[in-house]
Amino acid sequence: MADDNHRVNGLASGLALILDGEDRKESSQKNRLISYCSDFGEQSLERTLEHIFDLPYKTINPLTCQVDANVIFAIIKNNYLKYHKTLLSIDSPREGVSAIVDGSGSYTVKIDESSVCGEFQLIKPPLLLESHGVFSSARANTCVWKGKWMYEVTLETAGLQQLGWATISCSFEEHTGVGDADGSYAYDGNRVIKWNLNADPYGQPWVMGDVIGCCIDLETDEISYYRNGVSLGVAFKGIRKMVPGIGYYPAVSLSQGEQCDLNFGARSFRYPIQDFHPIQIPPSTNKLAVHLLHCFSTLLNMLRGEKSGYNSMEKLRRLKRFMPANELYNPVSHGICMELFSSLDANPDSVEYITWGPLLSFLMDVFQDDVPHDYESLDRVLDVLLTFPGSTLMFEHLLSALSYRCKTASVVLKESPYTGSYPYLALVCHMLRREDLMVVWWKMSDFEILFEGFLSQRCPNKDDLQCMIPAVWWPGSCEDISNESSMMLTTRTLTEAIDKIEEKHRDLCCLVMQFIPPVTPAQLPGSVFRTFLQNIILRNRGADRNIPPPGVSSNSVLVSLFTVILHFLSEGYATRGCGWMMGSETTGGPTTGFLHRGGQQSFPLPLILKSDPHRVEIPRLGGSYSHLANLHPVNVDPEVELVRWEEGCVDDMDPETRITHVGIRKPCCCLSLDVSFTRSSKIPFKYTSKASSSHCSSIPERSAHVAAECSAGGLNDDVADKPSTSGQSDSEFGYRPVQQMRVVAFESTSSSSTLIEEELLDAMLLLYHLGVAPNFKQASTYMSHQSHSISQLEETDRQIRERSSGEQLRRLKEARSVYREEVIDSVRHCAWYRVSLFARWKQRGMYATCIWIVQLLLVLSKNDLVFSYVPEFYLETLVDCFHVLRKSDPPFVPAGMFIKQGLTAFVTFVVAHFRDPRISSAELRDLLLQSISVLVQYKEFLAAFESNQTAIHSLPTSLLSAFDNRSWIPVTNILIRLCKGCGFGSSKHGESSSTSSVFQKLLRDACLEDEELFSAFLNRLFNTLSWAMTEFSVSIREMQEKGQMIEFQQRKCSVIFDLSSNLARVLEFCTCEIPQAFLSGADTNLRRLVELVVFVLNHLTSVADPEFFDLTLRRSGQTPEKVNRGMILAPLVGIILNLLDASLVTDSSDQNDILGTFASMDCADTLISGFQYLLEFNWAGTFKGDAHLTKLRQLEDFSSHLISRTLVKTVTQKEETESDDNVCCICYTCEADAKFLPCTHVSCFGCINRHLINCERCFFCNATVLEVVQNTCEI
Repeated sequence: MADDNHRVNGLASGLALILDGEDRKESSQKNRLISYCSDFGEQSLERTLEHIFDLPYKTINPLTCQVDANVIFAIIKNNYLKYHKTLLSIDSPREGVSAIVDGSGSYTVKIDESSVCGEFQLIKPPLLLESHGVFSSARANTCVWKGKWMYEVTLETAGLQQLGWATISCSFEEHTGVGDADGSYAYDGNRVIKWNLNADPYGQPWVMGDVIGCCIDLETDEISYYRNGVSLGVAFKGIRKMVPGIGYYPAVSLSQGEQCDLNFGARSFRYPIQDFHPIQIPPSTNKLAVHLLHCFSTLLNMLRGEKSGYNSMEKLRRLKRFMPANELYNPVSHGICMELFSSLDANPDSVEYITWGPLLSFLMDVFQDDVPHDYESLDRVLDVLLTFPGSTLMFEHLLSALSYRCKTASVVLKESPYTGSYPYLALVCHMLRREDLMVVWWKMSDFEILFEGFLSQRCPNKDDLQCMIPAVWWPGSCEDISNESSMMLTTRTLTEAIDKIEEKHRDLCCLVMQFIPPVTPAQLPGSVFRTFLQNIILRNRGADRNIPPPGVSSNSVLVSLFTVILHFLSEGYATRGCGWMMGSETTGGPTTGFLHRGGQQSFPLPLILKSDPHRVEIPRLGGSYSHLANLHPVNVDPEVELVRWEEGCVDDMDPETRITHVGIRKPCCCLSLDVSFTRSSKIPFKYTSKASSSHCSSIPERSAHVAAECSAGGLNDDVADKPSTSGQSDSEFGYRPVQQMRVVAFESTSSSSTLIEEELLDAMLLLYHLGVAPNFKQASTYMSHQSHSISQLEETDRQIRERSSGEQLRRLKEARSVYREEVIDSVRHCAWYRVSLFARWKQRGMYATCIWIVQLLLVLSKNDLVFSYVPEFYLETLVDCFHVLRKSDPPFVPAGMFIKQGLTAFVTFVVAHFRDPRISSAELRDLLLQSISVLVQYKEFLAAFESNQTAIHSLPTSLLSAFDNRSWIPVTNILIRLCKGCGFGSSKHGESSSTSSVFQKLLRDACLEDEELFSAFLNRLFNTLSWAMTEFSVSIREMQEKGQMIEFQQRKCSVIFDLSSNLARVLEFCTCEIPQAFLSGADTNLRRLVELVVFVLNHLTSVADPEFFDLTLRRSGQTPEKVNRGMILAPLVGIILNLLDASLVTDSSDQNDILGTFASMDCADTLISGFQYLLEFNWAGTFKGDAHLTKLRQLEDFSSHLISRTLVKTVTQKEETESDDNVCCICYTCEADAKFLPCTHVSCFGCINRHLINCERCFFCNATVLEVVQNTCEI
């Protein structure tokens, strides 16, 4: 009992005192005294080593010498390996594999070159292959005939590949690969099918970076596949059994340009499958390496334990048994590595396997995937490894393994935010802070390939997104209400995960930028990163083509690089140690992002004018570089010149009210917007209601965001690509001078070899064009599809509610299930694109980029030579980026601020240059014109045009001039939106909200001031409307003859009808604002106008099947209330009423006879029935109230007079002699009073005059007309 008085909580009082003192962080010297207390037993060095090496008690004899690495090495040899005898044993030959074995009893699985059909190129050892043939196939040199086996295929591209197994009897041909012949089996994730002579649905769609496990079970005779370790199910059952020596070979077939990395077991599998063995035997050193690294981990865990907080009992346990691990670390760690490197030296081929497998797993365990990372322990390990000569090769393989892991990593919701490639990037970034390891990486032959791997990210497919975003919700959905909050939480978590990965990308790129390679002559920081960028650009020159050439980088690499550079230029980089990288004329510090510094701007002309190998093939605004160099050689020294301007100098604003980064009024990207707005997009995706504007396909390879809102985008080539007949001369193009622009010599002291910010900006624009723009285009497609699917789902729900039972109800429910799945898939994709592309800081940087580039282009446009050398992607990126921000979700800024608060220069640029002859690409000019077409439909953006001096001065005239056979569609869209609200029945649905009285007046003045221009425009307008109605009539007739409504032709009819209605509205505007063009002078315009009205009425009133006709007018989702014949009938009525109103205020003696012209048409029955149809049409859906009744009474009076005049004309014609030879044989109405010379064919003067507007040949004999004689007068 006396002893108990000296115990505290079960511990001796002396020990309790010491432990309590340790908890209060007393000196380490007091703590070490306790380790030799006899009350707790002997704490010998030997017992500690036995614990580290997992040896039995007292296996190690007492040590009498000083412990160093050699002593530990001897202990491993004499004690550890003797106790763990199996670590040195060689695996017995495995049954079920037939291979060519070398003298040592091992074999290497590789491609059998004799089996290759087509052409493969080895991109990177050991088995990274690329197909250079149309369809290349090959087998391995090893087969299996018994047991369970697998190999892995990492997809470097995600196109057409067939992966599987084949027998020796399976012969490959140019178009016959794995799975196409008997005795072969394949999985094709591109088409999501399996192949064995025939194709059947199987598996999931694969994406770049997927790891496909190809497994064969010859015990159950089944073949199965795994995608990233997840089973896709059994693909083939009951495969043929084999005998020893005759089995199934791993085999692959790749279409041209496809790449894959085969791993038969030479490296550790990325996703090993239980019970399935690699075909390649693992090296004999693998088990030893695993155990040695386990001992290393035990040592590190002891070290961590001494540094972390333990309770008293845990401290007691450690103090009783072991010596301080800190004293043993150096000798034990070096001894373990001595044995490890000794075994690797004896078997050099095993280095790659050990590094990719056990060593990488060991380092990841030491470093820890999640935060806080154990940097101290990792540094201890790296310090030890770097002391061994063989570590260079090991670190080369380690860097390759980490790059591979980044490329194949998946974002997992449960592991967020430290998921995907983050842990591997964090590890490699810490490693590369050591200069010696950075040098090792830089010297590797595949440095750039590994760099791309680090920047890669797997793009999730439909199945991945289902795991990442399990709960889905959208406005108006019938899903569980809890899904809304769940989805918002999920998207926030994924956003944080993407941010973590992007941060590590920036860290890695900063390390490369700061790296100074050990070469002579010495290079400056940034040279390695510049070379990498240049090579990326060189390799991806054709990435924007419909079929990219072989060897282009992964899209995710281009996106990651763009994101890194955008962050540097927008958010600054001083905190990352890159303060040396300043602009050519930097006035601020690196703490302010380059794009936001403002003040005096400058741009080095060499970036545009020099013929660098990686840029020379890039198209320029004026054509190809070689073409420009021959016709317009550069007459400035590109090494010393740069262009300067003052920010905001190109804006149509007073200097005091300009929006600048350094002024009082700042652009949107520098404003602290109201928090309520920045969070206004509560839902995690964009939703467009059924009432929104429709979307159509885009111009190929151009901005999807502009063309998607151009209502004519879906027209076929016959409509959209008619040859141009515009006679506008290049000399008519004018420019507004910019006084503040100067071209001066370089004054910067920085070397030309220094990486400057403008150079990064140039590269970033190209990266956007090649890699980012396609992603935004895809995002726009999903947003449009989401809107369409939601509309279909809502319409189906409405129909289900209206039907209580029956077969139709069952079909509706089946359709609803399909629509619901489509909506859910679209919502998930839209959410992912918003998470990965629409971060707030990215929107801010893109907005600032638009400001910078549009000002640069406007400044450069004042110099014809320099402007012609500007790369096309500058303009394309500007336009695409502008519209991406305009449509972004959540919105960047309110629509009213978007242009007004920083991008007024964009309006100036598109207006001034959509007809610029210096831009050689017609598609680029179309892109600018379509931008105007899209913007003017929104009242907020229309206001920006109305306040822009360039638009006021030149837009009306430019639009009239641009109305040719190529650009008439967007020009018509612009004109109809500017003229909204002034026509008959145009105010029913609030169309007047987009009316622009400013531009209506400007258009009228332009027509009156330039009669020749207006006459040419009016002629093309007549021709185009006549052609459109003819196409419409022919298409309807074709469908009626076939008795069915073909989707493409129905869509074509709908589009042409919309265009015809718009053209008629434009014509109505002309009769309203410039009626004298039809009522005064020659009656040619009036006669053509009347003929068009009659022509259209005839097509609309003479259809055989009115119901079929009405169905052809509507696209999917459109209602009869929105699309009907009234769309084109209303402007026809407006045209007639406008002329009648104008005739009342015009001197009757000088005006043309409207009634007489209508009556002169040789189709009295058609004319009368047409007017009767107009009067009987149900206009109630077109007007509000009864305002239209007065107009219709006016039309009724005119119709009555027309009927009377027509009857009189009919009686008069009957009295005339039918054999009158002097009647015009074209119109059969007027006297043939004129003739062509020299052919002397005769006709009436009116018909001849109209014909000569469009053609200068006789319409009888096609002879060239030199003159026309009317009685005694010549014209």
